[in-house]
Amino acid sequence: MLGIIFTGGQGPSPQIARRLIETEAKEPLFIAADSGLDAAESTGVKPDWIIGDMDSIEDPSRLAAFPQERVIRHKKDKDYTDTELAFMFAVEKGADNIWIIGGGGGRIDHLFGIRSLFEREIFPRRWITESADIHCIDADLATADKLCRRVEKGSTVSVFPLGDGNWEAKSSALKWQLEGVKWERGLFGLSNVAVDGDFSITAQAGRFMVILPLSDILR
Repeated sequence: MLGIIFTGGQGPSPQIARRLIETEAKEPLFIAADSGLDAAESTGVKPDWIIGDMDSIEDPSRLAAFPQERVIRHKKDKDYTDTELAFMFAVEKGADNIWIIGGGGGRIDHLFGIRSLFEREIFPRRWITESADIHCIDADLATADKLCRRVEKGSTVSVFPLGDGNWEAKSSALKWQLEGVKWERGLFGLSNVAVDGDFSITAQAGRFMVILPLSDILR
């Protein structure tokens, strides 16, 4: 099941978010993490669940429009961020493919907090901010977990290894192919190029984060 979390921070425009959901999401579970409610509603989405301490929602009275059993309130002093709570809740509800929409810009510690979710045993598969479309592929999820995308010709494609390793990847239609790269912790491939627009990256061992410019996605 696909779970889509709207969270605070900078995300794609409502038009882009709606287009991505309409073309790539099938009957998802929608969860708003605190002020992610504002982003969800601006996209035309009514969340199935709202979770968080509710301290950042522009107009908290709007919560009255939802069944109160679907509004899960937490104290402001808590051990987890609202995004983290929403992510754990999505997993609990059976989502095995989770997107995070938003979370860009703003406080860098919140940015790093979302980034750290991708290092966990259960992790998001996609993170969409105001400027980036970020994918996660992991060889443990399939014999060879493959990402195939179409972007504008010449778009940048950056690749970061995640987790404990070992890492091995192969690619097609990138300016610098990934076969034979000796990945190590702290090593990354920045600003590779999708020469013709269509490209693929396959995780043959380990986990990888692939970062694409959101503005360059063909839509």
